[in-house]
Amino acid sequence: MTNTTRGPGLCRDFQHSQSPDQLSPQGPSVEIVIPVHNEERALPGCLRTLHAHLRERMPFPWRITVADNASTDRTLEVAHELAAELPGTDVVHLDRKGRGLALRTVWGASEADIVVYMDVDLSTRLDGLLPLIAPLASGHSDLAIGSRLAPGARTVRGPRRELISRCYNAIIRLTHGARFSDAQCGFKAARTDVLGPLLERTQDDAWFFDTELLLLAEHNSLRIHEVPVDWVEDVDTRVDVVSTAADDLRGLWRVARMKASGSARVPLPRRPAPAAEHPDAVLAPARAGSRITWEVGCFVAIGVLSTAGQALLYWLLRAWWPPVLANLVSLLVLTVLNTEANRRLTFRWSGTGAGRAHLGAGALFLIGYVVTSAAVLLFRHYQPEASAAAETLVLTASSVLVTAVRFVVLRLAVFRRTTP
Repeated sequence: MTNTTRGPGLCRDFQHSQSPDQLSPQGPSVEIVIPVHNEERALPGCLRTLHAHLRERMPFPWRITVADNASTDRTLEVAHELAAELPGTDVVHLDRKGRGLALRTVWGASEADIVVYMDVDLSTRLDGLLPLIAPLASGHSDLAIGSRLAPGARTVRGPRRELISRCYNAIIRLTHGARFSDAQCGFKAARTDVLGPLLERTQDDAWFFDTELLLLAEHNSLRIHEVPVDWVEDVDTRVDVVSTAADDLRGLWRVARMKASGSARVPLPRRPAPAAEHPDAVLAPARAGSRITWEVGCFVAIGVLSTAGQALLYWLLRAWWPPVLANLVSLLVLTVLNTEANRRLTFRWSGTGAGRAHLGAGALFLIGYVVTSAAVLLFRHYQPEASAAAETLVLTASSVLVTAVRFVVLRLAVFRRTTP
């Protein structure tokens, strides 16, 4: 059980920009949360800088909340002093440590239409704040994240942190098929009307909270907007890289199990289907079976290229290796490429992650390998003097049969449609 307290007598009203050019008589309210743990040195500069930026440039009603999670230094005392100095600033104290716990608690209780969080070190430049909020305020997107890896982003950080960040996000894309580029940038926002059900499913109280929230959002077909940011590393960090990496890997496995069991599904309103804005737009007539036509056509095209690629690779490898080994390597390489192409193109609306896709394709790979190898070995048994080119033709014919079976299994079992 977590005890939560707010600062006594603090104003909970939303503030407005002091610049007449920035005033917006109507618009969503925004609450910006700064989670802190033992940050007495960094907190004053953060809050004063952020408060001045919001007063000058934020067109929507806003307030700041410092979420102190079990600090053992003067952070809480400093936060209360700053809240008394800066109008529109509040303090929440939690008696347990954890950034995820702090965000889940404050975001879950927020009265704002949009909630934001940013790191206390302000590594992300504040000129990205309005672009982060704007797509949520317009209703275009459900969540928004700052990205240090998106095109246009500019970062200043050491090679060690750069490598860790890129490897971690690559693992997320490989295991879950995630489409967002940067899970851990401390600069995110969400609409509270969709955030509540997601927070009820999140379990992590620490650094993996960001990744878990994004994976659940994407799994439930929410729209995530990415903002390329300018980001400068602050080396005064509280992150234990080794333990955090281990926790993140365990978290990825846990979310994968949630997806497989169906418990990652959240009851959320679905966006309406795309429709033309122009009243006189000439639209193509709806055709029954258009999706299956696309799937078959795309699968065949990818299958033809994969079969040709496997045949070519097999022919090249047969100059050094025996038939079974050459077939194993050529089939393995082309199966990986074929599966990823089908996941991204043929069954792109299924929502199936890379991990599930390649796991299912791996089982089909074993069947395909047995069938095609048996075909080649039988051919060699009855035609021992046959050329490598003849072997290749037999391999191609058996691969066509395996491909047809793969399509049926992939469509019905591996890439089950999860979005309308």
